[in-house]
Amino acid sequence: MSRLERKTYEQLTAEQQEAFDKVVSDRPVKPVDGHIGGPFDVWIRNPEMGQRLVGLGGFFRFRTSVDRRYIELAILVTGQFWQAQFEWWAHEPMARDAGVPEDIIQAIKVGDTPRLEEAGDQAAYALATEIHHSRTLTDATFSAAQAQFGETGVAELIGLCGFYGLVSMTLNGFDVDLPDGATAPF
Repeated sequence: MSRLERKTYEQLTAEQQEAFDKVVSDRPVKPVDGHIGGPFDVWIRNPEMGQRLVGLGGFFRFRTSVDRRYIELAILVTGQFWQAQFEWWAHEPMARDAGVPEDIIQAIKVGDTPRLEEAGDQAAYALATEIHHSRTLTDATFSAAQAQFGETGVAELIGLCGFYGLVSMTLNGFDVDLPDGATAPF
């Protein structure tokens, strides 16, 4: 982390240690000497904020009404929009695992419009792209997304784009490094 002072676990306050412990208890990647990686080291500087954001992230990734494929597709669009190196690096394999086709992943990565044949892919891509670039949705995009995901799903996807915008801003603003050996995607 080039802009955040790296601290050992012992250097964290008691409240930060508690937030750290809660974050790492639910993460597949285990920390190294007080360093979690991604946006988490930044977020736990304010333990309440960190715990709330981690909970919200868990909701968006695992508990929405929208299928994981479309969640990951929208996250990729958001990561590419922000050119968030760490975000893309972390979610590209998750998108692949969730069933997003490789040609779609690679087109989004380079900023091209992917060839989308599946209606859910079309709706998720259009929603995420428009909300970032236009800061609104056309009636046609909103209607297509609502037909695919329902009103609740549209609300979740818009919220997801905002949340991963926050994640990307955190990563970019603090210049969060990729793990050793990782190649920057952008």
